[in-house]
Formats: sequence, C-alpha cells, structure tokens
Amino acid sequence: MLDFLIFGGVLLGIMYIVLYLTVLKIPKFKSSVKLHGKTFIITGSNTGIGKATALDIAKRGARVILACRDKQRAESAVNDIKKQSGNNEIVFMHLDLASLQSVRSFAENFLKSEPRLDVLINNAGVVTEGKTKDDIGLIFGVNHIGHFLLTVLLLDRLKECAPSRVVTVSSRGYEIGTIDFECISTQKDLGRGNSALGLFMKYAHSKLCNVLFTHELAKRLEGTNVTCYTLHPGAIRTEIGRHANLLWKMILTPITTLFFLDVEFGAQTILHCALQEGIEHLSGCYFSDCAVQKVRAKARDDAAAKKLWELSERLCGLA
Repeated sequence: MLDFLIFGGVLLGIMYIVLYLTVLKIPKFKSSVKLHGKTFIITGSNTGIGKATALDIAKRGARVILACRDKQRAESAVNDIKKQSGNNEIVFMHLDLASLQSVRSFAENFLKSEPRLDVLINNAGVVTEGKTKDDIGLIFGVNHIGHFLLTVLLLDRLKECAPSRVVTVSSRGYEIGTIDFECISTQKDLGRGNSALGLFMKYAHSKLCNVLFTHELAKRLEGTNVTCYTLHPGAIRTEIGRHANLLWKMILTPITTLFFLDVEFGAQTILHCALQEGIEHLSGCYFSDCAVQKVRAKARDDAAAKKLWELSERLCGLA
C-alpha cells in the first residue's frame, strides 16, 4: 500500500511538472485589437497552428489569405473560418513552397489582385524526406528557401503598407541546429541522410535558418517601418509530420499525443509578434511565451546570417 501511495505521489508530481511546463506556463495573447482594413498572408494555414492563427485574426476583422498547397483542405479551412468568425474576407490562394515557380506565381497573383499587405506570417513547415521541384532538400526548401523567396518578392508591398510585419515561425529546435554551408553549396541541403534522426536534425537546422534569416532581414529593413520577428510556438500537437515516413511517425506520435498542446496555444506567440503594439524596437528578435528571448550566439552571428542570405539568393535565382 505504501509503495502504491509513493508511486501515485511521484506520478502526480510528474503530471504537475508537465502541466506547469505546458498549459500553466504558456500565456495567452490578451489584446483586443481590431484589424478591419488590414490584410494578412498566412502560409500553411489550412490546418494546425496556421489555421488557429487565421481564425483568431479573422475574428478581429482582417482580410486573411490562406496560402496553401492543398486546394481541397484549404477550401475546407476557408469555409470553417468563415463560419466560426463571421468574416467573409477569407481567401485561398495556391502556394507550393516546394516549387520556386509556384512561389513566384503566388506573389505575382497576389500583387495583381490585392492592394494591401500588412502582415506576412511564414508558418508552414515539414519534416519529410525528399527534394523540392528545384532539387533542393525538401525540409530546407519548404521551411526556409520557399519562405525566403516569398518574403523578398513581397517586401515592396509591405513597405508601401508600412507599418507592417514579417513573422516567421521557428522552434527551440534551432538550439541544436547548425549550418553546413559546404553542404548547402554542393548538395542544396542542410545535411546528408534521411534516417529519423537525420530528418529531425535537418528540421533543427532549418529552424536555425529561420532565426538567422530574421536576424539579417531586420538589418536590411532598418528605416523602412517594416519589422520582423521569429518565434518558438511551444510544444504543439500539429500535423507537421503527416507526410513523414512510418518510423518517424512511430517516434513522434506517442510523444505529441501525451505531452504536446492543442494548436490554439501555439497561435499565441504568433499573434503576439503579429499584433502586439510597441515591439517595433525588437525587430529581428526571437520570441517564446509571448516574450522576447535571448538566443544562442550562433543564431545572432552576423557573418553566418549574411552568408545564408546570399546563398539563399543564389538558390532562388535572385543573384
């Protein structure tokens, strides 16, 4: 009986720690700001954190562009968001971040049809083996290169509509990431091999790319009244691994089911970076739990950020 009570006490303690580190520790974005007349683009917004973010922004009255690859899922998301928000200004525009031509077509179509862009939210991400249509590693291509090109192509419109923002979803996984510039130059990828561990590490490397991209972008946007931020959304239960191989799913699914949070929690820091007033002086910074965080030295390396930008330009055909 005593052993059972001790075991029960230990189990309750573990459950409290998990609860504290997840639900109890994540603050909510509490601003009641309204967004009528504003236009947002959110990539990967037909599901998960992106959809939860789009719904919140739609409820505030903004025009929301769901920039997604899967037409059927996106149109279903459009209908859901319209119904739940009462806002009919929700539009699907096709965007496949694994194709640079698709990124260019999206930007061209958007610039022709939409007069405003107030906030670009680079949210989409994958943890999947394979190559993009441009022979770039898929994780690298979708999580960084596609968003890099999209942002660059839309910068003039963001400047015209300033004050405006670019928000890029990263992850604490950046902390174990590294940038192998030789591998990028020769393989168009962030690493070699596609084991479960190899894919996870490529994901971590891509999240470091997100932080370095934002660091460099902030420098290039100085004086424009366009600001940019990157963030860790939290340990969130999403569909990011739905196209992953079976081994990856076997590893990931039990962990996410038991310990990760619902997508509404993951939207909170995105909303903070996109909507919070008075953070313009923090352009280029990294956020978590709706607050600015200090990053590792490798994530604020000026030389690495500049080199990544230049390599990205070359891979996109911009240089």
